Amino acid sequence: MPLPSSPDSGLLIDRRGDGVVALWLDRPDKRNALDRRLVKALADAFGDRDARAFVLGSAHPGIFCAGADLSLADGERAQVSDLLYRLYQRMLLSPAPVIAAVDGPAVGGGAQLALASDLRVGGAGARLRFVGPGHGLAVGSWGLPSLVGRGRALDLCLAMRDVPAEEALAIGLLDRVEADPGAAALALAAELSKLDAGAVARAKSVVRTASGVLAALDEERRGNRDSWSGSVVGL
Repeated sequence: MPLPSSPDSGLLIDRRGDGVVALWLDRPDKRNALDRRLVKALADAFGDRDARAFVLGSAHPGIFCAGADLSLADGERAQVSDLLYRLYQRMLLSPAPVIAAVDGPAVGGGAQLALASDLRVGGAGARLRFVGPGHGLAVGSWGLPSLVGRGRALDLCLAMRDVPAEEALAIGLLDRVEADPGAAALALAAELSKLDAGAVARAKSVVRTASGVLAALDEERRGNRDSWSGSVVGL
């Protein structure tokens, strides 16, 4: 039975017997929008060194994450945005693989949660949108080139358009599309949890180095922190 990470955190945690830790976003009234408590809960959860694999998804079908909570004051949204970059870094540095189960829209910070995951399993209704330049922000430019290439990365960052599941799979933004992405992600995580943990951690480290993703993440974070406009677009 999944348990809340803390009262009102908006995160349910299911620590499974196979070493898989499933993290389910649980703010359906906000379409799983991210506030300080949820971001902190996620950061704490991804610090679990006993986990052999993580799954990140939604406790409610048809949604993934609408990005930063638009009901927050501008100053707090700016702080949440900066904390999110720390969270993305923690996900990338985790020695255990992270699999996102994207069932529905993933927008802004939500799309970046999928991007920071090592593998992405989408449902037929998944769509990803990297919003930002229209509001003085760069969003996703740190990680998209290593998945979809330079030209497509600029297209997705600058056009800020929806990328539906079929296109996302074709260009490498999703790795798989399944009828039940949550179940498929859990099954994949269970298989990965059986692998040699040291070898998995080394593979993640080499891929990070080869892609230059950590340096790019830091550059985007610093630029957004300096240029924050107080606007975050949701669904």
